[in-house]
Amino acid sequence: MDPYFREYLPIVILLLIAVGLGLVLILAAAVIAIRNPDPEKVSAYECGFNAFDDARMKFDVRFYLVSILFIIFDLEVAFLFPWAVTFSEISMTAFWSMMVFLGVLTIGFAYEWKKGALEWE
Repeated sequence: MDPYFREYLPIVILLLIAVGLGLVLILAAAVIAIRNPDPEKVSAYECGFNAFDDARMKFDVRFYLVSILFIIFDLEVAFLFPWAVTFSEISMTAFWSMMVFLGVLTIGFAYEWKKGALEWE
């Protein structure tokens, strides 16, 4: 085996195990699951609206605020992970630019918290 491909062998094995485990769990859930729907199980959940209402109905602004908060923190994690992996190799400019980025996100979070966007009434 070529040494170049030997370095990727653990990644390929990990991917095969992950895909295999995912398929086993999905098939097990499909085979073992009890299918006994009742009105409580098929009722609206998570968003609070019935599933088959008018498509043009108005949503509460709080749903948008929650989604914006999710996007903010999802982006924060997406930018922080590669930055943290290469932390020992980055320059001071990269360090301080990330600190400015985190500061802006913290100010935005504090603003949303102060405005009461995190409280659900």
